[in-house]
Amino acid sequence: MSSNIVGKKGEILIPDPKIAFVLFQTVRVAWLWLILRIYLAATWIPAGWGKLHNPNWMNGNAIEGFWRNAASVETGNITYEWYRTFLQFMINAGWSHWFGPLMAYSELIIGILLVLGAFTGIAAFGGAFLNLNFMLAGVASSNPLMFLFSGLLILAWKVAGWYGLDRWLLPRLGTPWTRAPHPVANQPCRLCGLMADESTRCARPAHETARRSRHDRRGRTN
Repeated sequence: MSSNIVGKKGEILIPDPKIAFVLFQTVRVAWLWLILRIYLAATWIPAGWGKLHNPNWMNGNAIEGFWRNAASVETGNITYEWYRTFLQFMINAGWSHWFGPLMAYSELIIGILLVLGAFTGIAAFGGAFLNLNFMLAGVASSNPLMFLFSGLLILAWKVAGWYGLDRWLLPRLGTPWTRAPHPVANQPCRLCGLMADESTRCARPAHETARRSRHDRRGRTN
């Protein structure tokens, strides 16, 4: 690969296609992600709710039966032997008594977060992880399609919850890889006090400049 397309920090300087920008960086098609969220939520919520009201799931018998059937050489459809070994390990360790309730609550919470549009990327990742494990256990059903939709929501995490709570949660809470919450339009940044608008984004250099300016003013005062 030619070195002239690699930035100073190792990033590839090839622009994304316009369709990717429109889908994953703008709110123009946020309605599409709303449809996918509702579809996934309509699957996860009934599944989780049904398990919560099923004694066999809450005491672990159902999940253990699923594991044993999947891990069986005669009845299982597992492709990867390491996953069969993993299921057998969980059976031998007696994890089913807490894994059953965990599965039920996880499915319900994922569905609720998706329908509310709250932490959409995280919820989609959790759903994709469950779908992946079902597929590794040899169960296809609707899991491949749900895995695909969840993957698209993960890619569109910044805009997938626009018609939901993420419209307010993301600007106010920020992200783990930023030092401060993202600024809200027409409101001052809580860290540096700079105003943010549609064309201005308060970034780390601005935060750092404001911090140094305040430090210098305090030094001159003292």
